[in-house]
Amino acid sequence: MWKISMVLMLRTLIGDLDSVKYTDERLKQILSVAAFTVYSEADFSNAYIIDISRVSISPDPVSEEDGDFVVLAVYKAACILLGSEVKTESGNAISIKDGPSAIDLRGVSGSLLTLWRDMCAKYDDLLIGYQRTNTLVGQAVLGPYSPGSWSVGSQNFSNYLNYYFR
Repeated sequence: MWKISMVLMLRTLIGDLDSVKYTDERLKQILSVAAFTVYSEADFSNAYIIDISRVSISPDPVSEEDGDFVVLAVYKAACILLGSEVKTESGNAISIKDGPSAIDLRGVSGSLLTLWRDMCAKYDDLLIGYQRTNTLVGQAVLGPYSPGSWSVGSQNFSNYLNYYFR
């Protein structure tokens, strides 16, 4: 179940709704790495076994209705992916001038860097809040990548979103 719901959430956060840039398999790999990281950074009520090489999380956090773990793992995965995009685009950050013509691609990497910092800051804020209270209840993350559209196409999280993001 997590391989469907969490992939959809991650696609929404990174703006890859057309499934053009990343395959589902790549996103599942990133999610398993993120879940491993999140599980090592906070205490959760469920004991998870995360096998990165097999791309598995057991028990399924979606079936267990562990929304806090799901949200933290998805935000961490988005942070990892945007960091990768920043690294890739920084190699393409060039500026060429030839007489009256000019090509400047430095702004692309600068914009991605801003998005990456914003996403990682949101993750850090969520993690700190969870570490203090052991819940994400009562918190909201607002911005261009808000989880408000997560319920699109997924009825499994509509109750979760209504409960956690009122």
